[in-house]
Amino acid sequence: MGVFVFLPLVLPLTAWPIARLAEQHLHPRTATRLLTAVAGVMATCSTVCLGLVMVVGTAQLPGNPLPDGWSDPEVREAVPYDDVAGKAAIPALVAVLVASGRALWRHGRVRHRAHRALAGLPDTEVAVLPDDVPYAYALPGGRRGRVVVTTALLDCLEPAERRALFSHERAHLAARHHRFLLAVQLAARANPFLRPLRTAVSYTAERWADEVAAQTVGSRRTVAQAIGKAALVSRGTPVSTLAGFAMPGPVPRRVAALLGPAPAVRSWPSVFTSVGLAAWGAAAGTAVSAMSSANSAVTMFFILYAATPL
Repeated sequence: MGVFVFLPLVLPLTAWPIARLAEQHLHPRTATRLLTAVAGVMATCSTVCLGLVMVVGTAQLPGNPLPDGWSDPEVREAVPYDDVAGKAAIPALVAVLVASGRALWRHGRVRHRAHRALAGLPDTEVAVLPDDVPYAYALPGGRRGRVVVTTALLDCLEPAERRALFSHERAHLAARHHRFLLAVQLAARANPFLRPLRTAVSYTAERWADEVAAQTVGSRRTVAQAIGKAALVSRGTPVSTLAGFAMPGPVPRRVAALLGPAPAVRSWPSVFTSVGLAAWGAAAGTAVSAMSSANSAVTMFFILYAATPL
């Protein structure tokens, strides 16, 4: 395997340029899908390679349950610096699994509590809570999901702005944005180098819903005004994997984008632009990461198969 087993651990750095440029130059729908796909593939590849390195490190430890042949010199030679890298991979992989498990548990717990809080309300698409705290978010689950909004936030908005709010949250549910947000959350926990993509997807998912709301309402300015008002009084959503109308973060950028022209819809940017070069660079990094992890996995399989006593 050589040093190729370590490449997927650092190749997420090739996605940093597109994480920033996609927010500015790509349609939010395209940017969200592209960045989530890159983050998911790179996180999977880095985790696989971390597991392969861990196998070599674990096989050297006394009392391990693995076959004795897996600690032979021929196996250790497959990973450079096997003494240091192999043993360091053990706590690293444990940390990845614990962090990912906590993220999944927290996401499931918040969704369960949110659904339980709505148990006494009518089973309608929009759930209005009599609460003095202003917030709104899209709650997935069930047949179609539900839009949750408090009376405090509705009182702050004009009728047209309420339409913008509901259109925005329905767009989150229709496109299942919670899946994109959860995927990049897990990817960032699998590899810290993917955190810029998590931040970018959190923004582009909101921009995606903004554009849908603007098209539904027929006024980009109305949606911008609604977001601005909600941001002044809202506390966001209970967890970052639930999409909300006024998420903490770059609200001024969202408002500025809505006050400008609608973004052009195109599936892939031209290679002769900065965003095109960044996109192709991220695609190349993702492809190399996938090939490196696949090659390392196959190589390790045959090495361990040969070293396993019959």
